[in-house]
Amino acid sequence: MIPKQAQDKYHTVRQVSLQLCEPLQHEDYNLQCMEDASPPKWHLAHTTWFFEQFILLPYKKDYKVFSESFHFLFNSYYETAGSLYPRPKRGLIARPSLDAVLRYRTYVDDHMKELLQVGNHPNAQKIGAITEIGLHHEQQHQELLLTDTKYNFFCQYEKPEYQSASKDKKNSQSPKPVWIEVEEGVHQVGHDAKSGFAYDNESAPHKVYINPVSLSSHLSTNGDFAEFIDAGGYQRVELWLSEGWSFIKQNNIEHPLYWQKIGEDWYEFTLSGLCLLDLNAPVCHLSYFEADAFANWKNCRLPTEFEWEVASKELSITGNFLETHNLHPQPAPAQPTASGSFAQIFGDVWEWTQSSYAPYPNFKSLLGSLGEYNGKFMCNQYTLRGGSCVTPESHIRKTYRNFFSPHSRWQFTGIRLAKDD
Repeated sequence: MIPKQAQDKYHTVRQVSLQLCEPLQHEDYNLQCMEDASPPKWHLAHTTWFFEQFILLPYKKDYKVFSESFHFLFNSYYETAGSLYPRPKRGLIARPSLDAVLRYRTYVDDHMKELLQVGNHPNAQKIGAITEIGLHHEQQHQELLLTDTKYNFFCQYEKPEYQSASKDKKNSQSPKPVWIEVEEGVHQVGHDAKSGFAYDNESAPHKVYINPVSLSSHLSTNGDFAEFIDAGGYQRVELWLSEGWSFIKQNNIEHPLYWQKIGEDWYEFTLSGLCLLDLNAPVCHLSYFEADAFANWKNCRLPTEFEWEVASKELSITGNFLETHNLHPQPAPAQPTASGSFAQIFGDVWEWTQSSYAPYPNFKSLLGSLGEYNGKFMCNQYTLRGGSCVTPESHIRKTYRNFFSPHSRWQFTGIRLAKDD
């Protein structure tokens, strides 16, 4: 039998996905306003398909699929598992209905509960390991469900709220950032298999040399980025990578995603609707190109993922995560940061690093279809660290490597500056 703690975690994680959908209206479930964003109904079905495909079909005797068509409709990118429905057209899946998808979740959950309670199952270890991957996979989709919904709502004329919150708050006091040195020398990075669960892209542990470098104690703020805009940052070609310059010009980008100028003030669209921009909150929804150009303007750079990981090693994983229900980056605490301590290194925003998403030495993908989970995306992507305000806290590790293409803006992506000493 799978340990009861794992059974309870399965129930808890699966319920969170449904809870995140409670504020949605029926019409919201099929919205897909860009190719990168998927409809909530699709997220609910795909995360269920994962358990059916990789656990129930191979390991539950006499299991019968809920619907043959679901295998095609709700596979994401697992080519070895079968053919795929086109990603850009997920919002066109009117049928199966939402009710059918919810019945699908119940059907799979009931069978998973039975399987997890089987005593002395010959494949209990494999079932437990894949179930844990599936739960972390679902937590990734919980974050995507919120970021996709935010983009979908932003595209609506009425700019609806996902959750209510007080608007037009006065700007909080902003603590003054300081530079904190990262210890020079040889450091081990990557996930140690003895430390519990991690994705395959976090292994194998290896040594890196950290040259003299300091990282900012605080994240860059909306106020900082507004100064960049006022200084003509989006018009100064010398600050930008060539591809980034082409990207902002072709798409007429002159400010972060979700910002809007009304009169003399900046506003931003949030999951609580359109709000006055808090100048002291961390800037977010930036592409890698924008983060890099801002760093250049500040005569700094983005940290490498290894500098970030070494800087975070002695810190506890606490911060503004999904469980706080803020669903937006918050200003740093007003009190000064203790000497040598970083603020908001976990939660609030995913921090862009200058590190390309590439395999570690001795990296090995998982066997079978699950080997497609991470390894095949190790090209033309950049690594981000730390989690965001919509990341489940139990999903984050200090070795966790998120990755996106450099033009991506719809995630809660922000900046921590680095400078060479």
